[in-house]
Amino acid sequence: MTFDIDMIKKVYERYPERIAAARQVVGKPLTLSEKILYTHLWEGNATQAHERGNSYVDFAPDRVAMQDATAQMALLQFMQAGKSKVAVPSTAHADHLIQAKVGADKDLQEGINKNSEVFNFLSSVCDKYGIGFWKPGAGIIHQVVLENYAFPGGMMIGTDSHTVNAGGLGMVAIGVGGADAVDVMAGMAWELKMPKLIGVKLTGKMNGWTSAKDVILKVAGILTVKGGTGCIVEYFGEGAQSLSATGKGTICNMGAEIGATTSTFGYDDSMRRYLAATGRQDVVDAADKIADHLTGDAEVYANPEQYFDQVIEINLSELAPHLNGPFTPDLATPVSEFRAKAEANGWPLEVEWALIGSCTNSSYEDLSRAASIVEDAVAKGVKPKAILGINPGSEQVKFTAERDGFLDSFRKFENARIFTNACGPCIGQWDREGAEKGEKNSIIHSFNRNFAKRADGNPNTHAFVASPEMVAAVAISGRLDFNPITDTLTNEAGEQIKLNEPQGYELPEKGFAVDDNGYQAPSEDGSSVVVNVSPTSDRLQLLEEFPAWNGKNIEGAKVLIKAFGKCTTDHISMAGPWLKYRGHLDNISNNMLIGAVNAYNMETNHVKNELTGEYGEVPAVQRAYKAAGIPTIVVGDQNYGEGSSREHAAMEPRHLGVKAVLVKSFARIHETNLKKQGMLGLTFANEADYDKILEDDTVNFLDLDQFAPGKQLTLEFVHADGTKDIIMANHTYNDQQIDWFKAGSALNLIKQQEK
Repeated sequence: MTFDIDMIKKVYERYPERIAAARQVVGKPLTLSEKILYTHLWEGNATQAHERGNSYVDFAPDRVAMQDATAQMALLQFMQAGKSKVAVPSTAHADHLIQAKVGADKDLQEGINKNSEVFNFLSSVCDKYGIGFWKPGAGIIHQVVLENYAFPGGMMIGTDSHTVNAGGLGMVAIGVGGADAVDVMAGMAWELKMPKLIGVKLTGKMNGWTSAKDVILKVAGILTVKGGTGCIVEYFGEGAQSLSATGKGTICNMGAEIGATTSTFGYDDSMRRYLAATGRQDVVDAADKIADHLTGDAEVYANPEQYFDQVIEINLSELAPHLNGPFTPDLATPVSEFRAKAEANGWPLEVEWALIGSCTNSSYEDLSRAASIVEDAVAKGVKPKAILGINPGSEQVKFTAERDGFLDSFRKFENARIFTNACGPCIGQWDREGAEKGEKNSIIHSFNRNFAKRADGNPNTHAFVASPEMVAAVAISGRLDFNPITDTLTNEAGEQIKLNEPQGYELPEKGFAVDDNGYQAPSEDGSSVVVNVSPTSDRLQLLEEFPAWNGKNIEGAKVLIKAFGKCTTDHISMAGPWLKYRGHLDNISNNMLIGAVNAYNMETNHVKNELTGEYGEVPAVQRAYKAAGIPTIVVGDQNYGEGSSREHAAMEPRHLGVKAVLVKSFARIHETNLKKQGMLGLTFANEADYDKILEDDTVNFLDLDQFAPGKQLTLEFVHADGTKDIIMANHTYNDQQIDWFKAGSALNLIKQQEK
């Protein structure tokens, strides 16, 4: 079954005319990214060339996807927009709220029991407003999207940073905050700064222990966690065409870890095979009619330096397996160099847990390759040293892998755990026995992120990212420094054996199968559907409008916290046990910035209350300032807001009365989320000014009443001794975004325009 085939055909019908218009205004051959962007302009046919990295452009995405943790806030906002039905095909997926502990069946039922109020809310809202709902256990949003909704040449947005996974089927798919999703679902234009373009030329062909995961682990090492900010990464070359569609998805998925707007690949035979195998031959038939438009022009790929802002070349034939980490996904180490690096840094080498899954690596191909390693070890009499945990990507993947024996392969390891088709440990939904002890240890997983405390809540867990097959090999050896290419293992007979290279299947030979994929279609007419939110609920809370700006300068503000070093959205609004409050803004605001390191004492969740002179928890101190009517600002370091798209990291400070966030640099999604919620997101004109800001400063904005695009803002920091520092702040607000600020939020402005 193909969802929304009529919409897809309409997109393809307009491609030739819009590509011709784009060629005329751009005046040169086009990359795939440019083709997709220019065919999705809100205005229709292009009338001007848009400057990369500078021009704000309005787009018309084809569809929206939301996961349950972010969908709650997105849909609570949509309910305020005054619409009876979504304007574009949209879906919500229940995948983040199910905790991994015992195994699939018990964990799923426990998740449903604990979260029934939220799941019922999502089900009813989706039913009312024409949104498809994927029920708990149906699978991880991005795997489900790849199997059912992604199509070459399309554009989608999603309320999860790993929406970019759909680039594996040739989409421009972009992670956003819920307010952006509301714009599109409400039938409005979606604004994005025209991305710069990074081209990655892949030559050769992978072999042995190397997998698609190693491509992005290598790229992350090259570009770092912020090297892709404001850019689309476009992969091309013979090496790109040799990869499976799900392998391409893995690479695009972790593009979020380099800050990229998205990543994508041109339409090719691997996409045709995957679309056909997942029941979408009609998409292949439609795409084949305009196949030349669904990949970059030949001239672009022949001379990439002329068409991309940056070009990277990787020879897949020479690429080695990697382990990235700990604590950051861009610390890349080839497996052959890992032992020396680990010993030099004091990383624990013994591994208790090895985890395969997440939206990054939970496809049929991933499971089949990892299962081949397990089968080989069993056949050679080797028992695993670590516990192996598996999260299949979808019910379809699980059902098919069960039928074909791969899950039975994993079960041959007595301590293997098959968890629910859900995010589980990747998003911190893992009840790991002993994690509360805070012991220094290492784990390995095939996930995308490995920030401190993310998987199990233990800040001393060193998490390393690798391919599923490498995770399986390390699980067997029990050591991170095991190199399956060169090292041997001792079997039960005392013999030295080597593991065979992984073998797997791009697609199931017998085709995919599933009894119940977990999809709930919405009512044709949802007008009679009632959405109930109890006023006494601690899980859900209807939203109230944020106050509009009073038109005056902000004066007498205090510095709530000066965050030191890495401050991701996990630090600003933690996941894990806090996920249950994602639909209740006031309750979840009690986790605001509790993970950020305070530069004034190098502690977390311990900031000075200038009203009392005492130290307290960040949310409590901020609530005291709000009660006293005192504005505050947050100061931050580089790439502030890196990581997840969760808009709670912007909504919580807004709700608690923070007026501005002043940092050295922002991650893209978080900066946009701040703007959408009516916050001031500012950057130091001179990064060294970060050091001038003292704990007990009073902050005055001197010219906010003249807020305008391209015009710096002047902030006065008055120190306790009466001296002052004047600091200039840059911003990227355009006229419309300034209107959001004036109205109090983008949603406020939508409602005003509806009246």
